[in-house]
Amino acid sequence: MGKPKTERAEAENEAKAVVHTLRVSPRKLNLLAGMIRGKKVDRALAELSFSKRRIAGDVKKALESAIANAENNHQLDVDRLYVAEAHVGRGLVIKRFRPRARGRVGRIEKPFSNLTVVVREREETA
Repeated sequence: MGKPKTERAEAENEAKAVVHTLRVSPRKLNLLAGMIRGKKVDRALAELSFSKRRIAGDVKKALESAIANAENNHQLDVDRLYVAEAHVGRGLVIKRFRPRARGRVGRIEKPFSNLTVVVREREETA
């Protein structure tokens, strides 16, 4: 016996990669996700390579993982892939406290984010 096989969450012409607990706020990460959303994968990789933001390397690694999943697991053509979705979710928040004047305390929040990148194969245009 065993449990039945679950259905695939994505369509047949797409693949995805998920990265959990990236040490950056979701608001900052969403700027990078918006930068690559809807672009061809080679163009998106080039933009992430030359981005000055610290977290761009991790976003690039997630995109490369999605491309590898599409190529190796789902036999999709890499030259026709584009970034269909790139969305950011909120992760855990570490709270720290800093002493302030007159016995008070300042709260410091260190947020984490989750990133999901979905690449899709473009349809043939005749």
